[in-house]
Amino acid sequence: MAVNEKKRGRPAGKLSQLSAESILETAKCLMMNSGKVPSVRSLATQLNVDPMSIYHYFKNKNALLEALTTSLVEEIYQPQESLNWQGELKCLCVSYIELLRDYNGLLQTMLSMTSHGPAQVFTERYKTIIALLGLHEKVEKDGLDLLADYLHGFVFSISCCHDASLIKTEMMDGPLSLICSSLESSRT
Repeated sequence: MAVNEKKRGRPAGKLSQLSAESILETAKCLMMNSGKVPSVRSLATQLNVDPMSIYHYFKNKNALLEALTTSLVEEIYQPQESLNWQGELKCLCVSYIELLRDYNGLLQTMLSMTSHGPAQVFTERYKTIIALLGLHEKVEKDGLDLLADYLHGFVFSISCCHDASLIKTEMMDGPLSLICSSLESSRT
């Protein structure tokens, strides 16, 4: 009788190369290739471990999804302290669009989540950029909402276009300039 040497659940101590980081990196690769969030089973297969081993690092699929999406969004542009806040905002937006373009299913995944981790990363970077404007909290939030809705619409247009290469990030220049002008005119 053949015995399956793979143990269920907790990974095999120091012999295991499995870690939360290796799981997330593998999930990123699978997501980039397939355009959707990988299942726990496909992750386990790719990592050559039992699916229950992944739950040693993430308490459930939602925790894994939160960690994966937050990890991806943390890769976007980190703003620098600069008086050229418009340039910094454009760098942030272009970086975000490129991330969502590279990971085709990421936006749909983030919009379907109930947690706010990935959105919080973008929000913090946005607030860092516009801090020197001294905007009222409501204007700051309205600007963020407008910007996020615009960027998400831009990404949806990429995903709907028969030739995504036709949609260039330079096409954002006019709308971003308009948003920046609106924020500038709302200074306190």
